Amino acid sequence: MKEFGELEAAIMDALWSADGPLVVREVRAAMTYDRDVAYTTVMTVTNILYHKGLLHREKSGRAWLYWPRESREAHTARVMSEVFSGCGDRGATMLHFIEGFSDEEMAGLTDALRTVRAQRATSGSRPG
Repeated sequence: MKEFGELEAAIMDALWSADGPLVVREVRAAMTYDRDVAYTTVMTVTNILYHKGLLHREKSGRAWLYWPRESREAHTARVMSEVFSGCGDRGATMLHFIEGFSDEEMAGLTDALRTVRAQRATSGSRPG
Protein backbone atom coordinates (compact mmCIF):
# COMPACT_ATOMS: atom_id res chain seq x y z
CA MET A 1 0.00 0.00 0.00
CA LYS A 2 1.58 3.23 -1.14
CA GLU A 3 -0.19 6.22 0.34
CA PHE A 4 1.95 8.99 -1.14
CA GLY A 5 3.11 9.81 -4.63
CA GLU A 6 6.78 10.80 -4.99
CA LEU A 7 6.18 14.53 -4.62
CA GLU A 8 3.79 14.07 -1.70
CA ALA A 9 6.38 11.87 0.02
CA ALA A 10 9.10 14.48 -0.54
CA ILE A 11 6.89 17.18 0.96
CA MET A 12 5.93 15.03 3.95
CA ASP A 13 9.59 14.07 4.51
CA ALA A 14 10.57 17.75 4.52
CA LEU A 15 7.84 18.59 7.03
CA TRP A 16 8.58 15.58 9.25
CA SER A 17 12.27 16.55 9.30
CA ALA A 18 11.59 20.21 10.13
CA ASP A 19 11.93 21.63 13.62
CA GLY A 20 8.58 23.39 13.28
CA PRO A 21 5.98 24.65 10.82
CA LEU A 22 7.16 25.72 7.35
CA VAL A 23 5.81 27.98 4.63
CA VAL A 24 5.73 26.52 1.11
CA ARG A 25 8.96 28.29 0.12
CA GLU A 26 10.73 26.57 3.03
CA VAL A 27 9.13 23.21 2.21
CA ARG A 28 10.40 23.51 -1.36
CA ALA A 29 13.92 24.40 -0.15
CA ALA A 30 13.99 21.50 2.34
CA MET A 31 12.67 18.84 -0.07
CA THR A 32 14.86 16.10 -1.43
CA TYR A 33 13.50 15.45 -4.90
CA ASP A 34 15.22 14.29 -8.09
CA ARG A 35 14.15 17.29 -10.21
CA ASP A 36 13.32 20.97 -9.80
CA VAL A 37 9.69 21.57 -8.88
CA ALA A 38 7.88 24.88 -9.30
CA TYR A 39 6.81 26.75 -6.19
CA THR A 40 3.20 26.66 -7.39
CA THR A 41 3.36 22.86 -7.75
CA VAL A 42 4.63 22.47 -4.19
CA MET A 43 1.94 24.90 -3.01
CA THR A 44 -0.79 22.90 -4.79
CA VAL A 45 0.37 19.51 -3.49
CA THR A 46 0.83 20.86 0.05
CA ASN A 47 -2.74 22.20 -0.09
CA ILE A 48 -3.94 18.78 -1.28
CA LEU A 49 -2.16 17.11 1.67
CA TYR A 50 -3.90 19.60 3.98
CA HIS A 51 -7.31 18.74 2.50
CA LYS A 52 -6.53 15.01 2.84
CA GLY A 53 -6.20 15.67 6.58
CA LEU A 54 -2.46 14.99 6.74
CA LEU A 55 -1.33 18.53 7.55
CA HIS A 56 -2.31 21.38 9.85
CA ARG A 57 -2.03 24.91 8.55
CA GLU A 58 -2.18 28.41 9.95
CA LYS A 59 -2.07 31.78 8.21
CA SER A 60 1.18 33.69 8.70
CA GLY A 61 0.97 37.04 6.95
CA ARG A 62 0.17 36.27 3.32
CA ALA A 63 1.46 32.69 3.51
CA TRP A 64 0.33 29.49 5.17
CA LEU A 65 2.46 27.65 7.71
CA TYR A 66 2.17 23.85 7.39
CA TRP A 67 3.07 21.04 9.78
CA PRO A 68 2.15 17.32 9.97
CA ARG A 69 -0.93 16.24 11.93
CA GLU A 70 1.00 13.22 13.21
CA SER A 71 4.59 12.11 13.48
CA ARG A 72 6.13 9.95 10.77
CA GLU A 73 6.05 7.01 13.20
CA ALA A 74 2.40 7.54 14.18
CA HIS A 75 1.46 7.88 10.50
CA THR A 76 3.32 4.69 9.58
CA ALA A 77 1.72 2.81 12.47
CA ARG A 78 -1.75 3.99 11.40
CA VAL A 79 -1.16 2.91 7.79
CA MET A 80 0.18 -0.47 8.96
CA SER A 81 -2.89 -0.93 11.17
CA GLU A 82 -5.14 -0.17 8.19
CA VAL A 83 -3.26 -2.75 6.11
CA PHE A 84 -3.45 -5.39 8.86
CA SER A 85 -7.17 -4.76 9.39
CA GLY A 86 -7.90 -5.60 5.76
CA CYS A 87 -5.58 -8.58 5.33
CA GLY A 88 -7.79 -11.48 6.33
CA ASP A 89 -5.87 -13.52 8.90
CA ARG A 90 -4.03 -10.88 10.95
CA GLY A 91 -1.96 -13.46 12.83
CA ALA A 92 -0.70 -15.15 9.66
CA THR A 93 0.02 -11.79 8.06
CA MET A 94 1.97 -10.61 11.11
CA LEU A 95 3.91 -13.87 11.16
CA HIS A 96 4.96 -13.46 7.51
CA PHE A 97 5.85 -9.81 8.18
CA ILE A 98 7.95 -10.61 11.27
CA GLU A 99 9.75 -13.51 9.59
CA GLY A 100 11.59 -10.92 7.50
CA PHE A 101 12.95 -9.07 10.56
CA SER A 102 16.67 -8.94 11.29
CA ASP A 103 17.94 -9.96 14.73
CA GLU A 104 18.19 -6.27 15.64
CA GLU A 105 14.60 -5.65 14.54
CA MET A 106 13.46 -8.70 16.53
CA ALA A 107 15.16 -7.26 19.64
CA GLY A 108 13.37 -3.95 18.99
CA LEU A 109 10.05 -5.77 18.65
CA THR A 110 10.67 -7.65 21.89
CA ASP A 111 11.43 -4.35 23.67
CA ALA A 112 8.31 -2.72 22.19
CA LEU A 113 6.10 -5.63 23.32
CA ARG A 114 7.61 -5.48 26.81
CA THR A 115 6.89 -1.71 26.96
CA VAL A 116 3.29 -2.10 25.79
CA ARG A 117 2.64 -4.94 28.26
CA ALA A 118 4.05 -2.82 31.12
CA GLN A 119 1.92 0.18 30.10
CA ARG A 120 -1.20 -1.99 29.94
CA ALA A 121 -0.47 -3.57 33.32
CA THR A 122 -0.07 -0.12 34.85
CA SER A 123 -3.15 1.45 33.27
CA GLY A 124 -5.30 -1.67 33.16
CA SER A 125 -6.35 -0.81 29.60
CA ARG A 126 -6.70 -3.09 26.65
CA PRO A 127 -7.26 -2.13 23.00
CA GLY A 128 -10.88 -2.12 21.85
